[in-house]
Amino acid sequence: MVKNLYIVTPRGFCAGVEMAIKALTWMLKIYDETIYCYHEIVHNDWIVERFKNKNIKFIESAEELPEKAVLMLSAHGTAPDVESQFNSISSIQVNAVCPLVTKVHHEAKKFTEAGQKIIYVGHKNHDEAIGALGVAPESMFLVEKEEDLDQLDISNEDVALLAQTTLAMSEWEPIMDSAREKYPNLNMPRKSDLCYATTNRQEAVINVSSFVDVVLVVGSDTSSNTKALVSTIKNLGKESYRVNTTQEIDSLDLYGKNVAVTAGASAPDHIVQEIIKKLEPEKTEFFENTNETEYFPLPKELRSNITAVSKFLLNIFPDNDVEPIRSINKDRQWTATEALNSL
Repeated sequence: MVKNLYIVTPRGFCAGVEMAIKALTWMLKIYDETIYCYHEIVHNDWIVERFKNKNIKFIESAEELPEKAVLMLSAHGTAPDVESQFNSISSIQVNAVCPLVTKVHHEAKKFTEAGQKIIYVGHKNHDEAIGALGVAPESMFLVEKEEDLDQLDISNEDVALLAQTTLAMSEWEPIMDSAREKYPNLNMPRKSDLCYATTNRQEAVINVSSFVDVVLVVGSDTSSNTKALVSTIKNLGKESYRVNTTQEIDSLDLYGKNVAVTAGASAPDHIVQEIIKKLEPEKTEFFENTNETEYFPLPKELRSNITAVSKFLLNIFPDNDVEPIRSINKDRQWTATEALNSL
């Protein structure tokens, strides 16, 4: 069907998504009741449906949570007041927030305590933006595009700039440059708020773009970083399409073209492989731009719970000497793909 196919690396699950998926899988294995999750655990339709079919119920407010329920907070981060509401209702609460999102929350708190107003660059109504803005709602102002800066009524002094981690560099950089020009004393974190995985995937598709006619980005419509990959390629004047199933490529004119395939940070690799198979390339090449080795450990609350369950079982079965196949001590060796396959 296609001429040359370039399979791009890095693609697919980032460290934060890996951690969140494995954490929710562990919850299913140690609790036999319905587990509630605030927001979709990650923004991928297939993964959400997989968990829904295994007694996970996704909710959008504290009003939906029954008293004494088991709860997980999603990877996108939760506003402090919302987390507090959940804490007063749930019996067990595990926070699977990505550490890079936590970094932005800490920065928002620090700048607010220093008396600064914060410009937050993000997407309105995105789960991550809602959570971040909830850290300091009285001092944070959402900006989605350069023109929004002109609408801000804040003084030139004591202004800070933060960002949603999953933005496209092409979204972030023009706003950052304009903000620096408008606010000469602008404060920013020493390290970029943009997620390493988001940036790595965007750089990879930029670098592969000169070899191809079309870039296919595997991921769901709810995924901000997936959309960022598509817009990154389109900004280069190239064709790019977001696809979530093999059926969605049927309507695309790909015959005889050079095509690259990548995936957003929450897209399962089996969907990528299904799409690759359907494309039937004359030649396949592997385009490796960056090798990612980042690892985020399971949430500390979950690690404590798993350890407590393990000790309890050892007390009941003191003579058991079978080495566990999976344990928190072996978490680095267990992938999110394996976790999903175990459900």
